[in-house]
Amino acid sequence: MSAGRVWAGGIGAAVVVALVLVVGIMLVRGILGIPVLSPEGEGTYGSASTTTFAVAGAIIAILATGLLHGLLLFMPNPVQFFYWICGLITAVAVLLPFTFGAEMPAQIATAAIDLVAGIALMAVLGSIGTSALTDLRERQQQQQWQQQQQWRNQHWR
Repeated sequence: MSAGRVWAGGIGAAVVVALVLVVGIMLVRGILGIPVLSPEGEGTYGSASTTTFAVAGAIIAILATGLLHGLLLFMPNPVQFFYWICGLITAVAVLLPFTFGAEMPAQIATAAIDLVAGIALMAVLGSIGTSALTDLRERQQQQQWQQQQQWRNQHWR
């Protein structure tokens, strides 16, 4: 497994999640006219809350990359565990807006944005985890083949 590739993919995932959140907020505020994260008069982007939300999403993606890396190193079937853990955390993120005192349309919109961001995170990092496992298996097979060749060369001369 290439830790560098996993973490590079994690940085890419952080960018994707942050952009999904910004696009989601702009869609909900600008097209649907639902004031999420900021009062109604703040425009399509909203306020600094939108930036904070996007940065928080990126930080969560980096933390999820650390989780994925740890699972790849120590767990059997790490990608399945990753999907379960991230799926349950996404479920919490989807339910969380309903615990705050906002209008129901804003709660639903925020939950939908959180759901899309969680799915994007799981899709991107899950594929990175699968790729890392494939690379690891190929390296192990190559090492095994080389060991077999060395054994044959030593014993069949």
